[in-house]
Amino acid sequence: MDKSMISARFKTFADTECRGVSVLYDQLAQEAAQDGDLLDMCRHTREGQPIPNMLFGAVHYLLLRGQEHKLKHFYGSMVSHPKPPKDCFPYFKKFCLEKRDTLIHILKHKVVQTNEVRRCGYLYPCFCFIHEKVSRPLALIEIGTSAGLQLLWDKYRYSYGTDEMFGHPTSNVYIEATIKGGELPYLRVDSPPVISRTGLDLHINDVNDPDDALWLKALIWPDHHERRVLFDAAADEVKRYPLDLIEGDGVQLLPDIARRMPEEAAICVFHTHVANQIPDDVKATLLENIRTIGRERDIFHLYNNMYDRNLHLDYYMDGVGCTHTVGETDGHGSWFSWHLT
Repeated sequence: MDKSMISARFKTFADTECRGVSVLYDQLAQEAAQDGDLLDMCRHTREGQPIPNMLFGAVHYLLLRGQEHKLKHFYGSMVSHPKPPKDCFPYFKKFCLEKRDTLIHILKHKVVQTNEVRRCGYLYPCFCFIHEKVSRPLALIEIGTSAGLQLLWDKYRYSYGTDEMFGHPTSNVYIEATIKGGELPYLRVDSPPVISRTGLDLHINDVNDPDDALWLKALIWPDHHERRVLFDAAADEVKRYPLDLIEGDGVQLLPDIARRMPEEAAICVFHTHVANQIPDDVKATLLENIRTIGRERDIFHLYNNMYDRNLHLDYYMDGVGCTHTVGETDGHGSWFSWHLT
């Protein structure tokens, strides 16, 4: 990828993902988009990976590992009172040049596997909708599961702009989400029943492994304290709860995994903000696998970032296929809209 294309990635990242969400990353992305040295370094990023997330995650990872540098004074994850983001870029670039070889190694070998727990805020009503349609327990299969935090969505507690609580009533993982526009979803007070949960990923992250946990924390933006708190609480749940996490190509593994699912369950395949890293031919294979399974079993496919940023729910019941757009979602799950009836 040439520098102009990489520069465009940083500009888009600043404009569509950071604006109004992270002043620090907005500022850094805008300036990185104009910096030839950083753009050249980013050419080493593993194919298919979101380049800005990788660079910012790699830098954050090294700081969290204890690399001493004045840059850390701009990071809310490192200090209580960070310095103004507008003054950060010279320190950021200096750090990148000093750690260039180490950063290139990270860009070549690691991948973005953000396990954003707040996205469960819009997963919860989707699974309530599914259970309402089938009145059967759910068998979960997550593609791109990372550490499996979203597989435990039924173990978390939720609110949606009122004092009413949904999900697991005593959970330490408490997720607040705003419903913007559209209809109000059907919400069960208690979580729909889950009979099995399987996570598939090319690389499984183990929250019990200090380095894996540190990389996942590094992918959380430095000025997002609430996301770090939720990550820690959800990681504690994963440590206590047995999950079937399988390392391998989720698209290729899916047909065999689906065959293992209990007959009394409705199969629910889901993935959030993963499909943008999947090549188009593999996306086509995934959809064909879902169709094939749907000839024999009821199967639901919940996803975003396949072809647009919206959340979609496709399903086959009694062999008949349906497709729906659920609505728009915030990338970190703080809000969503609902158009599913």
